[in-house]
Amino acid sequence: MQRYFIACAKGIEQLLFDELQSLGITQVKQTMAGCTVEADLEQAYKIALWSRLASRVLLELGRAEVDTADDIQQVISQFDWQQVMDSSASLIIDFNGHSEQIRHTQFGAQVIKDGIVDFFRGKGQSRPSVDKQNPDIRIAARLHKDQLVWSLDFSGSGLHRRGYRQQQGEAPLRENLAAAILYRAGIEDWLAQPEFNFYDPFCGSGTLVIEAAMMALDHAPGLARGQWGFFYWKGHKPAIWHALLEQAEQRFKQAQQQFKGVIRGSDKDPRLVSMAHANSKRVLLDRFIEFEQADATEAEPSTSSGLLVTNPPFGERLGEEVETLLLYRRFGRQLKTHFEGWQAAVLAGDESLLKRLKLRSHKKYRFFNGALEVTLANYDLTKEQVEFTEKQNNDIANRLQKNYQKLSKWAAKEGVESWRLYDADLPDYNAAIDVYSDYLVVQEYAPPKTIPEGVARDRLWHLLETISEVLPFTEDHIILKVRQRQSGSLQYQKRKERAHSVVLTVREYQARFEVNLTDYLDTGLFLDHRLARKELFDKCEDLDVLNLFAYTCSASVQAALGGANRVVSVDMSKTYLRWGERNFRLNNLNSPAYQFIQADCFSWLRENRDSQVFDVIFLDPPTFSNSKRMDGTLDIQRDHVGLIKTAARLLSEDGVILFSNNRRKFVIDEAGLEKAGFSVNDQSQASIPEDFKRHKGIHHYFIISRI
Repeated sequence: MQRYFIACAKGIEQLLFDELQSLGITQVKQTMAGCTVEADLEQAYKIALWSRLASRVLLELGRAEVDTADDIQQVISQFDWQQVMDSSASLIIDFNGHSEQIRHTQFGAQVIKDGIVDFFRGKGQSRPSVDKQNPDIRIAARLHKDQLVWSLDFSGSGLHRRGYRQQQGEAPLRENLAAAILYRAGIEDWLAQPEFNFYDPFCGSGTLVIEAAMMALDHAPGLARGQWGFFYWKGHKPAIWHALLEQAEQRFKQAQQQFKGVIRGSDKDPRLVSMAHANSKRVLLDRFIEFEQADATEAEPSTSSGLLVTNPPFGERLGEEVETLLLYRRFGRQLKTHFEGWQAAVLAGDESLLKRLKLRSHKKYRFFNGALEVTLANYDLTKEQVEFTEKQNNDIANRLQKNYQKLSKWAAKEGVESWRLYDADLPDYNAAIDVYSDYLVVQEYAPPKTIPEGVARDRLWHLLETISEVLPFTEDHIILKVRQRQSGSLQYQKRKERAHSVVLTVREYQARFEVNLTDYLDTGLFLDHRLARKELFDKCEDLDVLNLFAYTCSASVQAALGGANRVVSVDMSKTYLRWGERNFRLNNLNSPAYQFIQADCFSWLRENRDSQVFDVIFLDPPTFSNSKRMDGTLDIQRDHVGLIKTAARLLSEDGVILFSNNRRKFVIDEAGLEKAGFSVNDQSQASIPEDFKRHKGIHHYFIISRI
């Protein structure tokens, strides 16, 4: 009997313990990320060949207390490696752990390798070569609390490599994790039935389906592997191994003759369906599995009862959330409507997705797909599925339809392609919805503290579902954003990785603007300031215009299109100024009279107050800023009089300042400005366009001139 460590993914140790006992291994101890067993060689072969859950089988060779790297090298050099390998064999060392002297796994592996080389040199033999790709022998060493354990990697490459999956999708499940999911889904109960009916409607490259078929047809998971870690081990007994292989092949043949049932997999992507079929063919299961191209939201069972286990898309990348949420909702409806009498298990990366199924699970399990924590929920569809979320009414559907019917006609007549469709019109649905050509951008506002998080989330999901049902926008053209960070892994702020950016060109009156709907919180075009920009077009012919805090220079574009003699745009952001330059090029505006200056507006105004004069100054500052690139901070309520006075140093005698801001409770200091010699003409209400009139305090707009 020898000691082995049977490694597995975190969270499935109990399943592995049960599996090892079912294989006849009686001396089993469950531990972190695996089990320790005492087994003879035939049992070890059996574990390697038949374990569906193990990731590696490690045969312990020795252990010792060590303090230093020299201790490790000496202990390893004194071990009898001739019992393990020939000096002509190639090897690789996998090292795990650290100590005061060994702080890197690569250094630890080098020390182990040096010890093995020292042993063979001491015997007058050639040194083993290192092969990182296809070694004959793989040694695993672990250093923990000054105890070194070294083992032969009995299995070689990971046991999840069954030999069938040469092609896979973008986010595949490892085969042993797929097996664990099937066990937790209750597959063993179904395998005991006279007929085995199984279906995966999001089959991808077929891993869950093939693993289920291997279980149903008594196919040893290691039967198709061509390489094992024990092949070049000196203790390998080929006769014992080949006897086990022959027995496994006989069991597979017998199961094929006796099998009754239907095993199906489908996916919307024909490329993945083709991969799945090819994968099943490599393990001789293709004639027992039906793969087809189909939309999971339209899937129907081929039998009255069975087990459905599936892993729908997680929607991890920005821009996929709405599609994914609506996909889960429709899939949940399909399960409830068409799979009565079935058991179902759904794996998801976030419980918010599972909630969109609107089904009541009776068991949930946690797994780790690599570093990603995922949840498997089991559903008994033989029982009535009562929706457990807040009952929704048709008010939001009616409001969206009414707004769209009215405002789409207005926008077409007005000549604008970007406009606000909805702005928290109903208090229960606290979001803004903007149209950008054939896209929608949905911005969720932070809910009041009195509204439970779950209720607010459910209302948001209902809003998205309603948008998809009643408005003429495809799901992949609905983009969701939030104004505050959300808990959980399904979040909507900017991410490190995204499938693609959505950048469009939209028309506003006679102008064309670039908008980016995905990469920033704002899109590059403030829709509520549309009429203020139009005023620049209407009134700036032959005038010199200065646009401060220019952002993407949309106001500058309108001034230039209106015939302005000179347009200067100032902003601290190089990114936004380059965006502004692209906006000018979109409108065929190319002239030295159009300048783009990266600077702190306050500093630039002070530096140019005696050298430049403008007829119109467009001033649309942020409500607050503490950028490191500006001197001090800006609070528009506190600082607006000083800002206007500073800007006016560059204003011609009969010029005007067009001043706006979006601070909701802003109050202009008319007395202070009058004292400084300025008159204030409040044009706030007149500057609010039709699509923002439901919330008239969206911004403030003033025309300021000298008295």
